[in-house]
Amino acid sequence: MCEELNCCCQKTKERTGEEYKDLIHRLNRIEGQVRGIRGMIEKDAYCTDILTQVAAVTAALNSFNKVLLANHIKTCVTRDILDGKEETVDELVHILQKIMR
Repeated sequence: MCEELNCCCQKTKERTGEEYKDLIHRLNRIEGQVRGIRGMIEKDAYCTDILTQVAAVTAALNSFNKVLLANHIKTCVTRDILDGKEETVDELVHILQKIMR
């Protein structure tokens, strides 16, 4: 896992202020939801109530992925294809396969 992390972190992307704020806002909300689930566990909340909150976090993460993927395709992938870097399509297929597991 560490090698994969180092591999993906070699590339960087400048994001617009709006894109950055949107992604951070989504992550902050998800983080709060996860902390809420932890609190529910600590307070012995009923299982279905916790599962409902886990479903909400899963939906929020899926939404985050959709936004990030759309931005990636519209910017990085499009730029690389126009620059003749066709290996980016393979990279995109690979990440889509990971996301869709």
